[in-house]
Amino acid sequence: MINIHEKTLKDLEFETVLTQVAQYCITDLGKQNILRIKPFSKETELIVALNYVNEFIASFENENRIPNHGFSDITNELKLLGIENTFLEINSFRKIAAISETSNALIQFFKKFEDYYPSLNTLSENIEYTTAIINKVNSIIDRFGEVRNDASDELKSLRRSIASLQGKINSSFVSALSSLNASGYLDDIRESVIDNRRVLAVKAMYRKKIKGTILGSSKTGSIVYIEPEATLQFHRELNNLEYEEKEEVTRILKELTNFVRDFLSLLKSYQEYLTQIDVVFAKASYSKSINGILPKITKDRYLFLKNAYHPILYLTNKSEGKNTYPQTIELSKDSRIIVISGPNAGGKSITLKTVGLLQVMLQSGILIPVHERSEVCLFNRIISDIGDNQSIENHLSTYSYRLKQMNYFLKKCNNKTLFLIDEFGTGSDPELGGALAETFLEVFYEREAFGLITTHYSNLKLLANELPYMKNANMMFDNRSLEPLFKLVLGEAGSSFTFEVAQKNGIPYSLINRAKKKIERGKVRFDKTIAKLQMERSKLEKTGKSLKINEQKKQAEADKLEEINARIQKKLESYQELYDSNQRLIYLGQKVNDLSEKYFNNKQKRVLMAELFKLVQIENSKRKKVSVKEKKIIKQKEQQVKKEVEKKVNVIRKKKKAAKKKEVNTPKPKPTLKVGDRVRLEDGRAVGSVDKIEKNKATVNYGLFTTNVSVEQLELVETKK
Repeated sequence: MINIHEKTLKDLEFETVLTQVAQYCITDLGKQNILRIKPFSKETELIVALNYVNEFIASFENENRIPNHGFSDITNELKLLGIENTFLEINSFRKIAAISETSNALIQFFKKFEDYYPSLNTLSENIEYTTAIINKVNSIIDRFGEVRNDASDELKSLRRSIASLQGKINSSFVSALSSLNASGYLDDIRESVIDNRRVLAVKAMYRKKIKGTILGSSKTGSIVYIEPEATLQFHRELNNLEYEEKEEVTRILKELTNFVRDFLSLLKSYQEYLTQIDVVFAKASYSKSINGILPKITKDRYLFLKNAYHPILYLTNKSEGKNTYPQTIELSKDSRIIVISGPNAGGKSITLKTVGLLQVMLQSGILIPVHERSEVCLFNRIISDIGDNQSIENHLSTYSYRLKQMNYFLKKCNNKTLFLIDEFGTGSDPELGGALAETFLEVFYEREAFGLITTHYSNLKLLANELPYMKNANMMFDNRSLEPLFKLVLGEAGSSFTFEVAQKNGIPYSLINRAKKKIERGKVRFDKTIAKLQMERSKLEKTGKSLKINEQKKQAEADKLEEINARIQKKLESYQELYDSNQRLIYLGQKVNDLSEKYFNNKQKRVLMAELFKLVQIENSKRKKVSVKEKKIIKQKEQQVKKEVEKKVNVIRKKKKAAKKKEVNTPKPKPTLKVGDRVRLEDGRAVGSVDKIEKNKATVNYGLFTTNVSVEQLELVETKK
């Protein structure tokens, strides 16, 4: 059973990661689910979740991309379906049909590409595939969001009657409008619409002369809006029919609601399924943004994070164009605890947080930014003590709070625990606090827990040096500038560079010497030795790097020379073959020339033919016999070469044609037009002269008429002389 403490998630800023992941969700339900993510309690469920994400991220690269999974939230609709005698609105049915279509499309897709997405297909197999909901909703509601006329015979009949009445209303209104307009009773606007009804715009003085109902008047009172008496009766009938239509639509929607109510549990599973797909999609998208992968998960107690990046730091630095330094950490049975030391601002805490956060992310089903050769094991418990530990609410000092934390660690720590402690032992007297911290560390060691701690205490560095399954490590610093190199080196403790950093920051040398006298000589010597070792290691690393670079350069040069030598040798061989071939042809030419000269002198055909035949026989004796199969192979090779040459030639021809077309299609710069210039419209024939140009508009005189045209549409025929 996996259980990761809430404080650990807070210390490692896991909530920030979840907020970043949630940004990739395309639904609100997906975002809500992401923000509630906690590390999996069961290993089997975790492995399945990681496989979902790994398969989804693979779909971003291959041709069989997973279809869209977006949907509208139907939580309210599901609640209404759970209450008897309620009915859904048209928009709700459209949402239900859409969520059914999306679910069905994904179920079919994963079944079709089961080889690519085996885990996601297994997830989809638990969801029922049916088109019953979609077909029923589509048979009642059209694509415009209206109840279809043929949804019932009654509705069809009512709508026909409504259409007929509307036609009568229009014709009666038009008849009244034309007769009253002829009599001069109507205003210039003639008609208007009030409450979705056509009305006559009657001059106020004639309102008593027109039979009908007054529905309003203009602001000035000069116009009175009257509905003619002829249309009133039709409108009363129309109101009755529209009421009946509304009642019939409600009846149909109730019937449809009862049909969909039978699929309530399926609709719930559709929404849960699509929400889960959205969560997987968001995790995959986030993993891609941080170059996350699924490392090998081992059953052994072994953790090897190669080139591991802190994801929050990586994304922040990426947005600011800064570099992020990866770290490589290894924890195993033979190296269970690592004690990291070195000066402040060197990256100790970030290294600690990187290991913890990546482990929490992986155990929450999110891929992590590490090298593909990395290996991880799963921990039942991850506990941490990082950051500001002063508790104002409980009136505890930093040290009291830390002791409370250590007590919790002692209760929970075992061989399946990963502990992370920053600045271990601080907050009290260095001698006494250091001794207590050393005792705690020994207990964690005896319980075979895995862990990383950062410290400045020399006794903890010495303990790590003495115990066989505990290792020292330090964050490297430049030995001259004392600038951090953000690189973790296993195997030796790091100096805090206390006096060196003080000197670099301008503290007088005399005060530094006085400080050195106040502490034990042995401690100074120990710190000095460590500092010296770090400097030596830094020098050796730099030397090693430069030697490696030189070796790579030499190897590259050697490879280049070898390549040039091979090319020259090939050319020499081809030249030799060419020379031999030419020499042979010259020899044959001379022989033929001698024979032709001989024939010229003696005119003996038989002798000539005998000599030629002899020459051909000698040449054929030098030729090698080639089988039919070999001839075919040679012919195929020749054809292949020919095709390749033709392809290259076609590409060159196409490029030349494109270049010519580009030259032809390049528009010529338009000349600036002036008054008096003779012009014509683009693709036009009539020629006129420019009389005036104002604000990119030209007045063109064609003799019989003038016209205003945009300057852009004119072509210059002849400039003014």
